[in-house]
Amino acid sequence: MKISITKILFHVLLTVLFYPSNVTAAADSSFIETAITLKTTTGDIFGTITLPKKFTTIPVVLIIAGSGPTDRNGNNNFMKNDGLKQLAFALSAENIASLRFDKRGIGESTKAGPKEEDLRFDDYVNDVKAWIDVLKKDKRFSSVIVIGHSEGSLIGMIVAKNADKYISIAGAGQTADVILRQQLVTLPEELRDQSFSILDSLKKGQPYQNVNPQLNMVFRKSVQPYMISWFKFDPQLLIKELHIPVLIIQGTADLQVKMEDADMLAKANPAAKLDIIENMNHVLKIVGDDSKLNMQSYNNPSLPIATELVKSIVDFIKLKK
Repeated sequence: MKISITKILFHVLLTVLFYPSNVTAAADSSFIETAITLKTTTGDIFGTITLPKKFTTIPVVLIIAGSGPTDRNGNNNFMKNDGLKQLAFALSAENIASLRFDKRGIGESTKAGPKEEDLRFDDYVNDVKAWIDVLKKDKRFSSVIVIGHSEGSLIGMIVAKNADKYISIAGAGQTADVILRQQLVTLPEELRDQSFSILDSLKKGQPYQNVNPQLNMVFRKSVQPYMISWFKFDPQLLIKELHIPVLIIQGTADLQVKMEDADMLAKANPAAKLDIIENMNHVLKIVGDDSKLNMQSYNNPSLPIATELVKSIVDFIKLKK
């Protein structure tokens, strides 16, 4: 029983929180990567700016990674696919700069904390606001575009009004508690019922006591305050309030976010552009309908990201308002 529950909850972990030299020559000699640091009251947050070697004034993209301990490159303890790093390189080839960063408590930004029990969703939001301010003051950049992937889509949605354009990649169309409820529906009845009771309580802003030990990986006491702060944000309401150009991108082979989510976001903001990438999965790779290849791609950094994804982003960025 424990083994089957672990298998069921593995995908949920992809949605729930877990808590060099300045200039690096890139493999492609046409661009360089420069370290950048965001100073905060609780510690430094570290990022990477990817730039073409030759440019005048160009657009810059702020890339926000997804949920869990996912770093600036799109990797975490469960996967290494380099999807976000590949995206940065591909954009640089199109004369578009980018900044990607390790969220507080993750990767090189581990010391920025805070402890898991003190972390709130708003901390991530405030950090992204600060990054946008940094980029807007940089005279090298003609415009600032926010790209949010997965959970990063929600974070980006909240702050994108301060940017010039916004791009959601594999962004959820419903609040996080609804998504978790859908993911946990296949649990054994006793665990499912308690999961739903926990979600109901957290949605009301009330911590839940006496969690079944088998559910601790998702609902442990230390993560509940974060989930309470996370559940209050509704992506449909947020994207509706954006009055800048918006692009919504969704892959048809995504195991974690469905086409319905993209449709919900597009319906909430009819002015937004919706691009569907055939056979692209959650980590931005083309896998078709091969479920084995889909899972393997999560740990295959040699597999390139979808060319259609890059084209969609580049065309949107370069399109004049």
